[in-house]
Amino acid sequence: MAASHHDKPTIVIGAGIAGIAAAIRLAVKGYKVEVFEANSYPGGKLNEFVNSGFRFDAGPSLFTMPQYVDELFRLAGKNPTDYFRYEKLDSICHYFYEDGTRLTAWADSAKLADEIALKTRDTRESVMRFLNKSRDIYDITHHVFLEKSLHRLDSYLNKQTLRSVLRFGEIDAFRTMNEANEKHFHDDKTRRFFNRYATYNGSNPYKAPATLNIIPHLEQHFGAYFPEGGMHAITDSLVKLAKDLGVRFYFNSKVEEILYERGQVTGVNVAGDVVRASYVISNMDVWFTYRKLLKGIKLPERVLKQERSSSALIFYWGIRGIFKELDLHNIFFSEDYEKEFRTIWKHKTIDEDPTVYLNISSKYCQADAPEGSENWFVMVNVPANVGQDWDRLIAEARLNIIKKLSRILKQDIGSLIVVEKVLDPREIESSTSSYQGSLYGTSSNGRFAAFLRHPNFIDSVKGLYFVGGSVHPGGGIPLALLSAKIIDDNF
Repeated sequence: MAASHHDKPTIVIGAGIAGIAAAIRLAVKGYKVEVFEANSYPGGKLNEFVNSGFRFDAGPSLFTMPQYVDELFRLAGKNPTDYFRYEKLDSICHYFYEDGTRLTAWADSAKLADEIALKTRDTRESVMRFLNKSRDIYDITHHVFLEKSLHRLDSYLNKQTLRSVLRFGEIDAFRTMNEANEKHFHDDKTRRFFNRYATYNGSNPYKAPATLNIIPHLEQHFGAYFPEGGMHAITDSLVKLAKDLGVRFYFNSKVEEILYERGQVTGVNVAGDVVRASYVISNMDVWFTYRKLLKGIKLPERVLKQERSSSALIFYWGIRGIFKELDLHNIFFSEDYEKEFRTIWKHKTIDEDPTVYLNISSKYCQADAPEGSENWFVMVNVPANVGQDWDRLIAEARLNIIKKLSRILKQDIGSLIVVEKVLDPREIESSTSSYQGSLYGTSSNGRFAAFLRHPNFIDSVKGLYFVGGSVHPGGGIPLALLSAKIIDDNF
């Protein structure tokens, strides 16, 4: 149907990255799009703040698959670099182990294989074989599982999909990620290195299917990047593009209800005002969309009861001093990785020896910290919020993290902290409407979790669509952007 048939706007609920991407795609097709956001700023988790001269990206800190961002500019007939620039990282991450081993994850696969062979008991060949397997999983799955709805028959009725279905056995869905990695590698250091990729979508490598071994390929083959101006530049540039296309943003505008009549969406209620709409796209966590916005509808209990992904505890520290051995991305491994995940998933608490992720954007953008200082974004994986005593857990974790970093970096880190802010699952839940503060919606810990995510539409309400990390194909920036691409096919 031509867009001109719709005098009523298309409404997007939530200006997270998927909501902005959906708005851009529909504006390109000629739809009149209005975005309503409860917060005073766009970006959802992809947000920033400044504290005493230190700038911090508040949420996601790893940028991969920039082609999905560039694609939005190209669709609009714009040159991406007029809006947004980024540089490719030669070294993706620095890894630190308690025994003093330090490993650089080079972007170049051959260099990475050499590095692992040099620093562990595993061979160059075993790493190359593993990365080839990772590529195969990607080749089989990406155009079916990531770029199409799994919930529409026509997704399956083409040659590409048929080929993928026939190769289903090769995607390694029947054993866990750790089982595959234990078979493949001798050295526990290498296993931890590759098991960590499960955390990219808030899952547990000892439970999640080995299909998730697709993730190293996304990082190695497509690369990791640093956006000029930090991660928040992704949000800024896409909001600018959306506005250039005529999208209207309304901030501090909380949608209270999605309105529908006789199985057809009719609009939304914003702070008591009814705004009529031809289509509504919810970028709000699907759990809250059902519980808070859709009155009188049968709840998809099976989906809403699924295990949630893990959450994060983040310390934003302004650090007095420069650490030459640190890079943009750094990982300090726990010694007993399996115990750490058991503590998170089974006991729903934080291990006393957590794996620490440390991001320092001032390594690439000196303006992010005052001279002679660094902006440390220090994160540990934690369980979703089910009512734990977070104040106590945060205080304990803070001590354990400082102890660990001080031990490995051989400096008293605690004495160098001049600025501190904390983000925990409670605040993640309240500020981004992410149920239980989970970062990626549901976890991928079940064999068929990918198929059990909520679809991007709902049969009982025509004209209502869902995007973002809590629905298909999943969490993280690339997949959230792909959720917008999937619904674009319906317009």
